[in-house]
Amino acid sequence: MKGQITSIQVGRIQSYVMHRYGDAGKTWSTAFYKEPVNRPVIVERGGIEGDAQADRKHHGGADKAVLVYALEHYRTWAAEYPHLSFSPGGFGENLTVAGLNEETVCVGDVFRIGNVLVEVSQPRTPCWKISERWQASSLTDRVRQTGRTGWYVRVLAPGVIAAGDALELVDRPHPDLSISLLNDLLFGRVQKTKAVLDALQSCRALANAWRSGIPELRDEVAKSAREMEDGVQKGRTL
Repeated sequence: MKGQITSIQVGRIQSYVMHRYGDAGKTWSTAFYKEPVNRPVIVERGGIEGDAQADRKHHGGADKAVLVYALEHYRTWAAEYPHLSFSPGGFGENLTVAGLNEETVCVGDVFRIGNVLVEVSQPRTPCWKISERWQASSLTDRVRQTGRTGWYVRVLAPGVIAAGDALELVDRPHPDLSISLLNDLLFGRVQKTKAVLDALQSCRALANAWRSGIPELRDEVAKSAREMEDGVQKGRTL
């Protein structure tokens, strides 16, 4: 399986006036607004050279070094929000790619891009900044609902990449853990089961932020099982 980088974007920290309800008029700082880079760029373990993060608590770090987004989604967004002028980088991504999406990419996938190796670590969890960026109050919720979230990769081998480079899949240790499945788990569209949680636990490539939440998910599964068993027992006594 192959994809292709159609554009590369980086962002610098800038301040903007907020528009969302409750915070209108306040100033916020962000590097979400990305600009295209029309030259080869250096990719390091911390991300793409020249790309910044204002909120280091929720963005950046090894597990979220580079954000990837599917080019095909832009056509769909343009149809759903025809009054907005979406373009690559509009969802905060560093790499806009053709030929890959959340259904075809799995956590743990390793891609070669020239002399760079990257590993898929987790889906992007959409936040309010998407709606704020486009002044469209429903947009973040639509990203969650549709699963058109994008995904993060960590950098295994630094190097140089450029628009037009191919992404070649070189390893897929967890073919059942698609980004789409993880989105469905996160947003409650599929049932959490012991088997799925065991698969997540065994996935060494899964980002630490996701891994740390597995015990809580196991508690939910155990609680549901107990409640179901209690219901069965009560039914037998009637």
